[in-house]
Amino acid sequence: MPTLFLHSIKPSSKTWFNRIFTLTYTIAISLLLFQHTQNIINSPSSISVALFLADFVLTFLWLTSQSFHWNPIERTVFPENLKHVVNESEYPALDVFICTADPTKEPPVGVVNTALSVLAYEYPTEKLSVYVSDDGGSEVTLYAFMECAKFAKSWIPYCRKYGVVDRAPEAYFGMDTGSYPETDEIKSMYENMKSRVEAVVERGGLSLDQVTEPEVRDTFRKWTPDFTRRHHPTVIQILLDNNADKDVAGGVMPNLIYVSREKNNNKPHNFKAGALNVMLRVSGLMTNGPIVLVLDCDMYSNDPETPLRALCYFMDPNADPKLGFVQFPQRFSSINKTDIYASEFKPETQILSLGMDGLLGAQFMGTGGFFKRNVISHESLFGVTKGSTVQTDLKRVLNKDVLVSANEVASCSYEDSTKWGSEIGFRYGTITEDTYTSFRLHCEGWKSVLCNPKRAAFLGGSPSNLNDVLTQIKRWYMGFLEIFFNKYCPLIYGVRSMNPLQALCYTHYTLRSFWSIPVIIYAFVPQLLLINSVPIFAKVSDNGFFLYTFLFLGAYGKDFLDFVVFAGGSTLRWWNHQRMWLMWGLSSYPFALFEWSLKSFGLSTFGFNVTSKVVDEEQNIRYEQGVFEFGVESVLFLPISVASVVSLFSLVKGVMDVVMNGRLDEFFVQIFISGFVMVNSWPLYEGMVLRKDKGKMPLMITLASIATAVAICFLSSTVF
Repeated sequence: MPTLFLHSIKPSSKTWFNRIFTLTYTIAISLLLFQHTQNIINSPSSISVALFLADFVLTFLWLTSQSFHWNPIERTVFPENLKHVVNESEYPALDVFICTADPTKEPPVGVVNTALSVLAYEYPTEKLSVYVSDDGGSEVTLYAFMECAKFAKSWIPYCRKYGVVDRAPEAYFGMDTGSYPETDEIKSMYENMKSRVEAVVERGGLSLDQVTEPEVRDTFRKWTPDFTRRHHPTVIQILLDNNADKDVAGGVMPNLIYVSREKNNNKPHNFKAGALNVMLRVSGLMTNGPIVLVLDCDMYSNDPETPLRALCYFMDPNADPKLGFVQFPQRFSSINKTDIYASEFKPETQILSLGMDGLLGAQFMGTGGFFKRNVISHESLFGVTKGSTVQTDLKRVLNKDVLVSANEVASCSYEDSTKWGSEIGFRYGTITEDTYTSFRLHCEGWKSVLCNPKRAAFLGGSPSNLNDVLTQIKRWYMGFLEIFFNKYCPLIYGVRSMNPLQALCYTHYTLRSFWSIPVIIYAFVPQLLLINSVPIFAKVSDNGFFLYTFLFLGAYGKDFLDFVVFAGGSTLRWWNHQRMWLMWGLSSYPFALFEWSLKSFGLSTFGFNVTSKVVDEEQNIRYEQGVFEFGVESVLFLPISVASVVSLFSLVKGVMDVVMNGRLDEFFVQIFISGFVMVNSWPLYEGMVLRKDKGKMPLMITLASIATAVAICFLSSTVF
């Protein structure tokens, strides 16, 4: 009988191309830095120092990024072989954690869709448990999942009977999927459920008269007038129990359990990581699945066989005993055709992650990660109770003693004087706890794999306005700085504890906000000097010009090849991604550095901000048309607007100099840089001057940008 493989691995076809390019480009960069050093020695000035600083930072970040390209690999899984290698009865129990925090920004109907898509997994239902972590402690969310539990009893057998692939109802009914005898009936049930939930959301609460089950009604009584998002008791409600609940076809239902951890105004809260650690402990007592899946509330399952794909790694007879988790890359369903905000994050999820996979494995991306419970919890009883020796199994979900213990481990004081968050569970100390947790696990010797099937395992939403995008990036990179500047620094502790190339990958991510230094310098210095008729780069006729040309074309050309040729992206999406990189460098990155500095000196503290998933119809129409959405008076818009105006002034002045004095040879590079910034700034000019809709650039930002740009140009004339 031939050997049946569960997965395969092969080196990427671009590996040697990457290595040759890295070596060639490194030589060119070295020549550039050598020239800068000579300029500083021979004719020191603030300009020569600024250009050296810009190119030195670019060089450092580029060199660290080459760690991703040194050994990329490609994997394939064969879930169809799983049943021939492992009996279904041997599948491990799976606990799914779905995290939500604010029903006003994360509509409960969307969270319900995510839950329904995993409740309907092609997995033994008696081994599947879905936990909903409601960190906002909202009675609206609990009500939504009461309705979800009822609908699931019809939805799950319907999906399995007809082999439905899109098992999030909103996605399924939004497509032309054909019709089955029960389709109209099941759609009507879904629409009725959706209407009831949305009505409660609109009212901001519900009456106990809407709750018929006595046990659930007692739970809702916990929402007293003193109950707030930041101060409330633990709420745990079992909505589906696979020992008791059956679907309409008589089949066993998965477990569905609502959990809202205790919060106290007098105790600090670790946000998502803290909620996940509560879920680890509560689920450890109630169902104790050896495999744990972490999902964001808006990342619904797009493939019902996803758990089987993960098992192709975990249950392989030759699996690495140090395999800790399987990561599925984030993919998005609501991105417009040209991805104007670069929300696909293709480099991170589909290019750089392949490189990490060839080292110790991809980082945890905050969602779509299947973990071995003992890896993340460490202890034989998974750190569930203090000193307890109680063994748990699937039959104990409704046991009152277990529920009492579950309430105890969800209390806000439970972690006091324990190693939770430092050595056990998801790690604290940063708002990007996902990357930090995988970094620490890799330091401890655990490995991960990237499972990247052609059909996305999960699909999620993405911001549809520029302010949310810039704010999200700012929050992430502030968290990355917190990872780098602690005692587990990737560049120091990481290099000693893991594959040095893997440590450099984490170093690159955590220091990306320093890209703001070269971006700001190149967005202002060449332009201001052009305005003042001061050449700073090599003439077109000089040999040094060809070095700059090679470095520019090499960097952008390689990025284009990775994005479009190797990763299958479109040219327009690549263009928008590089444009957003410039915007992040002028806005999100410097603000991340600034806020991290304030926090480091104890001058300010920042909490976890949930990105809104609420859809504004007019805004969504503009987004689908590829029109940038400004609309709000955000300080994040100011630096990118100022840079665009300065480049406009610079290009006009440079062209006038060339026409009147014929100095194109001297000023070509500066004119090119100004023009390049201008071309990338077209959505800004459009938003400031040409548009009349609600999404245009606010007048105050436009006026402030022009005034600031004029002031900078005037001051530069006194300096240069």
